[in-house]
Amino acid sequence: MSYSLIMVSRAETKQFADVKSGEDSTYTDQQDNVGDSGKSDKKQKVKKQHSCEQCNKQFGRLDHLKTHMRTHTGEKPYRCEECGRQFSQGSHLKQHMKTHTGEKPNVCKICLKSFAQTSALKSHMKTHTGEKLYSMRFSRLGHLKAHVRTHTGEKPYTCDKCNKGFSQLAYLTTHMRTHTGEKPYRCEECSKQFTTQGELTIHVRTHTGERPYTCKECGWTFSQRSNMRTHMRTHTGEKPHRCEECGKQFCLLSDLKKHIRTHTGEKPYSCEICNKSFREKGHLTIHKRTHTGESPYRCEECGKQFITLSHLKSHVRAHTGEKPYKCEQCSRQFRELCSLKAHMKTHTGEKPYSCEECSKQFTVMCSLKKHIRTHTGEKPYTCDACSRQFSELGHLKTHMRTHTGEKPYTCEECSKQFSQLSTMKTHMMRAHSC
Repeated sequence: MSYSLIMVSRAETKQFADVKSGEDSTYTDQQDNVGDSGKSDKKQKVKKQHSCEQCNKQFGRLDHLKTHMRTHTGEKPYRCEECGRQFSQGSHLKQHMKTHTGEKPNVCKICLKSFAQTSALKSHMKTHTGEKLYSMRFSRLGHLKAHVRTHTGEKPYTCDKCNKGFSQLAYLTTHMRTHTGEKPYRCEECSKQFTTQGELTIHVRTHTGERPYTCKECGWTFSQRSNMRTHMRTHTGEKPHRCEECGKQFCLLSDLKKHIRTHTGEKPYSCEICNKSFREKGHLTIHKRTHTGESPYRCEECGKQFITLSHLKSHVRAHTGEKPYKCEQCSRQFRELCSLKAHMKTHTGEKPYSCEECSKQFTVMCSLKKHIRTHTGEKPYTCDACSRQFSELGHLKTHMRTHTGEKPYTCEECSKQFSQLSTMKTHMMRAHSC
């Protein structure tokens, strides 16, 4: 049955085209036969006398020109009372209202699927007829035009606020929300609002737990396609982002941007309390905890708290005895990767970090930073109890125990407790050495 309908549809289309062609030729003949008086029974074509000053496009009616001008000015006088979204044309608002009412008056006669907009139904009908008027890949002229811009680089839609150009009007509309702060898409679960429908869709998965994208290599699932694509690089080894300065390559563009700052010296993230600057936002967040005293990561074994998760993980290995990082030269093992890297330099003799003041060299950057403070006299760590200042964070932590009375180090022989590890070691040598 459906096949017959399709065939009829195609036949009717051809018949309509033939009739229209005949009408056009008749119209042309009659126009050619108009007498000297210039009179004709046929209605004359309307002259396009209203021209747009921005792009020179012409219109037969003034109200059409006025509507067109809104594509340049960005004016949207028609507002949806339901969600606050605004439109440049009243017809667009009417179509939008159907998304709230659920009305879909346009029904496909072949498969009975319904649509809110007539244009959507027309595009759908081409899936039945197989018609693709505009090249082999596009069923709508607008889609073809938008695609062609990916080749030409044309960006005809410009933001009035920042002059940024866009290849599609929809992209400009979305971009404008970064200036207006408009967030028309709202999560029904937690009321959080979003700029685009795509952002809302991704957010909803945090409530539903849906992870529709699966890695075929290891079975890991992801809530976003982009995250899965990035993950796939761990299997393929692909590193598409390359530093032009040193040739180092990265899986993520964000990692490349962070790396470039090691060449430029740029530190865009600054602490409001001490004005110290950082290359990465995460480093600033961790630094701020040295001022606030916040230690969000807690050891379940002994209750000790840490500023960073990596510090907690390293600490936990002190309980488990795990030392996953092994030196291939001497088989010595370490709890932290940075400790292994520093140790490896004792074999190579490498000391890449040099003090500009006295030329003393160091194997690790943190040792150089501590050393530089002996020249500058800087003491960035302050005790909240007595305002005493220290050049190293470890010294401040040790000092704080004089206020708290904390003694975290216990002698295994006599159970005596100490506030400092060095004091306990001295005690062990003097009191329990054989």
